[in-house]
Amino acid sequence: MAPQELLLVVFCLVDDQLKTLDLGRLRQRGPQPTLSDAEVITIEVVGEAWGLDTDKAIYRHFRSYHLPEFPALARVTRTTFARQAANLWRVKERIWRRLSDGLASEDRLWLVDSLPIDACQFARATFCRRFQGEADYGYDHLRKHLYYGFRLHLRVSRHGVIRAYRLTSARVADAAVVEALDPPPGSTGVGDRRYWDPALRRRLAAIGVTLKAPYYHKSKDPDRKGSAKLASVRYLIETVNGQLAERFEMKRTWARDLWHLVHRVIRKILGHTILMCLTVRATISPLQFERLMAA
Repeated sequence: MAPQELLLVVFCLVDDQLKTLDLGRLRQRGPQPTLSDAEVITIEVVGEAWGLDTDKAIYRHFRSYHLPEFPALARVTRTTFARQAANLWRVKERIWRRLSDGLASEDRLWLVDSLPIDACQFARATFCRRFQGEADYGYDHLRKHLYYGFRLHLRVSRHGVIRAYRLTSARVADAAVVEALDPPPGSTGVGDRRYWDPALRRRLAAIGVTLKAPYYHKSKDPDRKGSAKLASVRYLIETVNGQLAERFEMKRTWARDLWHLVHRVIRKILGHTILMCLTVRATISPLQFERLMAA
């Protein structure tokens, strides 16, 4: 898909969603912004899909290469663009929820996992002033060392659609967040060994939710064949985590405060969901974003 075509398709999708949501006047006073909200969200989402993970990089790229598609951007400063984009985070969340429901509303199987988000370099953690009282120390099982920051907890469908997320400090255990991800009654979830918690399973069972996870200690696992089957089911969420970490630079989501961090997280999740919508429309396997870009 050519860049101009991708921009047009995403803009039409976002604009249709905004009209369907019928949010009315979003601003209580003052004139309407130079760039429309649909244009700003399109620029953000496509910029993220192209690996531009900061407001500065997105703004500079589109000012340099895509003014014909967004001529009003020439009259908008980077600060104004970034402020308008950040203030639309709740709108982007509503668009994501609506698109997510359309892609996987009837799916009764879900996968759960988390990935780390660094607040700063580990060597600077002791004197880093950002996120004081909000970020914390945690263990990154992939890099196998401590880090300072947050964890993004995800619940996704069997096809990789992000259905729920929660941002917590790095110290919070994965199993402690499952209930906050709002698993629907009558559904079944699959997690890795960090989600093995008999008390949690009993609480979920009381509301009609089944959670399956391998025994916590691999060396003492009483059902290794069953654990291998669970691993083959949940591998897809590893793909989603990898796309968020690499294409969308989720682990390097730098921000000045928690409000801006939440905004950047939701725009990356929205970008991932929109790309899934486009792959489904193009009859491509939902998570094969590279084929979509090359089509």
